[in-house]
Amino acid sequence: MRNLYYLIIPILLFSCQEAPQNPSFSSVRVETMYEDSLSIRAISLMGNSLAFAANKGTFGTVDLYNGAVRENVQYYDTIIPEYRAIAHNATDFFMLSVGSPALLYKTGEDGVMDLVYHEEGEQVFYDAMTFWNNREGIAVGDSMDGCLSIIITRDGGHHWSKLTCEELPKAKEGEGAFAASNTNIKVIGERTWVGTTSGRIYFSPDKGKTWAVLQTPIVNSAPTEGIYSIDFYDENLGVAIGGDYTKPDGKEANKAITKDGGKTWQLIAENEEPNYKSCIQFIPNSGGNGIVAVGFTGISCSNDKGQSWSHLSEEPFYTIRFQNDSVAYAAGKGRIAKLIFK
Repeated sequence: MRNLYYLIIPILLFSCQEAPQNPSFSSVRVETMYEDSLSIRAISLMGNSLAFAANKGTFGTVDLYNGAVRENVQYYDTIIPEYRAIAHNATDFFMLSVGSPALLYKTGEDGVMDLVYHEEGEQVFYDAMTFWNNREGIAVGDSMDGCLSIIITRDGGHHWSKLTCEELPKAKEGEGAFAASNTNIKVIGERTWVGTTSGRIYFSPDKGKTWAVLQTPIVNSAPTEGIYSIDFYDENLGVAIGGDYTKPDGKEANKAITKDGGKTWQLIAENEEPNYKSCIQFIPNSGGNGIVAVGFTGISCSNDKGQSWSHLSEEPFYTIRFQNDSVAYAAGKGRIAKLIFK
């Protein structure tokens, strides 16, 4: 298989400032770009490419201009890892496996992936990862010894250190996060929000140096319930979604909004569309009005900050990322697709 080193570094990031709009989507066209016998729960836009990581040790990129796919496999001895979290900074691509051993790789010299963090243990299970900036990044996993597992890098991803339980709030019994879409972490500036299986938000105002815990009304009485995904449009406006993937038709207490940076949360569209979803994202340049949620239950959209929703498609996906205010890319069981909203 072809080497990915020259495809994923250097990464050129572009942004544009546009006046906020109020999109009113009524349909979505799904164009499959890549198909394989994989479960793909982690994607990331990197310049003109979409990076992905999946089970069967597989990772790769899709060229957004010509659709060309490059993929590779990263084993660890005889272990075939399942990658459910990826991230990047300006120079490197990172991917993190679930289960034990936890394996965090970054792009290295000479076109190989370097193992930069390794952790073993019966309770080891990492769920999501992101970067605050080019030097500092964070990954979050399930609780061990009474606190969430949180590892942080301050040197561009070359070294990662695990926070001690003395540095973190006490976890509820069995509290963790869902490795469903790599979206239970959101960072804006120095602020960080982490959604958990207990329906709680871990909040740090200073890039993981100090933490507080805030409760949401998201259903969380069973191990399969809780917050599956969060997103913030700015430092104040945020949304959370989830429910119970074993009861996907449920619409009760599975989505909430905050307008004060996560201090307080209110349920939205109670007992109405959408049902269980594994990923939620604000639509860019929408003023926070536009929101899309996806899951194996289909694609739903709101044009009024989540107060009402439309079910746009039965097409199943695990995760989604927007390229602009009408085009997104989504991944799920066996495929990656381009989504064009109208």
